[in-house]
Order: sequence, then structure tokens, then C-alpha cells
Amino acid sequence: MSDVPGLRERKKRRTHLAISEAAIALFLEHGFDQVSVTQVAEAAEVSRRTLFAYFPTKEDLVVHRFADHEGEAARVVRGRPPGTGPLEALRAHHLDALDRHDPMTGLNDRPDILALYRMLAGTPALVGRLERFKAASEAALAEALRDTAGVPPLTARLAAVQIVAVQWALALDNREHMVNGMPAHERLPAALGDTEHAFTLLKNGLGALTGDS
Repeated sequence: MSDVPGLRERKKRRTHLAISEAAIALFLEHGFDQVSVTQVAEAAEVSRRTLFAYFPTKEDLVVHRFADHEGEAARVVRGRPPGTGPLEALRAHHLDALDRHDPMTGLNDRPDILALYRMLAGTPALVGRLERFKAASEAALAEALRDTAGVPPLTARLAAVQIVAVQWALALDNREHMVNGMPAHERLPAALGDTEHAFTLLKNGLGALTGDS
């Protein structure tokens, strides 16, 4: 009897994956707006009720691919080594993600990932859902900064907004290069340099824009 929960969890993961894969395949073939939730359920061989139990909205069928990343910045800040500042930990993590060609960095030229990038950028409903994803990332990071760095709430919120926005902008730049045909390995040196530049701006502030020291 002790293994029943484990079996149940594995079955749920398989169902989750089957629904997701069926949805992504249909969306990429026909377009996000042209495919109904009913069609996805039929392709995955589940009921609409089961589908919505796993994915509350149609947009979640796509954006869930990034769900583990929603609180990633917060996890990096909370799990950073002693003596390492939050910004340094996030910089190192972002550089490592670029080296691994993590799709969240925009630096991935696999055909299936490129197709996903194009769909995300070209579908207003998904763009809107990603904005909510971004806001949730900011809130989680702000809480982590308050809890671990001892900064006031407003400072934590403003810092989180800036950090997430910078990471988002870097990813969009990389994604544009990928969609336009640049191989990921050719883009990598510039992507690493852009990241170093961006985190230097975050660290030193924007005084250089006005000539202030």
C-alpha cells in the first residue's frame, strides 16, 4: 500500500505530459487560436474536465513549460552560498544558464524551441499570460530579497522589478537572434558579454547615463 501514492503521482505526471505534448503539437501545427480545448482533450484522450484539472486555462498549456522558472530567481537568492550577494548569485546563475542554452535565456536554436518562441511572440493571449508570469517572478524575488537580504519592502520590490526586467530583455534579444537564424553557439559570446554589462549596470546604478559618479 505504501507505493500507491508513488504510482498515483507517476500516473498524474504522465497525464500532465501527454496533455501538454498533444497541445503543443496541435498549436504548432495549426496555430494557438485555431485549436480548441476540446481538440486538445481529444488528442490527449482525456475529458475536458480532466484537462482543466491540470491546466486551468488554455494559455497554461503552453506557459507551463516555463512554470519551474517562475520562482527561479527567488530560489537562487534564497539558496545562494554564504557571503554571496543576491545580485552576484543571480549573475552567476544567468551566465550558467546561457552556457547550458537554457530556453528561458532565449539562447536555444533547436527547431522545436524556435517554433515555440515564434508562437509565444506571435500570440497576444500568450504574451499577456507571460506578463502575469513575469509579475509573479517579480513578487517571488521581492519576497526572497526581503527575507534574506534584510532590505525594506519598497527597495526589494524596486530591485526585483529591475532584475527581472533585465533578464527578460536579455532573453528577448537572444530569442530575436535565434529566430532570425543565428546559431546559438555564435551568439553565446555576445550574450555572455551583454549579461555582464547588464548586471554591472544593475550593480552600479544608472548614474553613467547622466554623467553622475
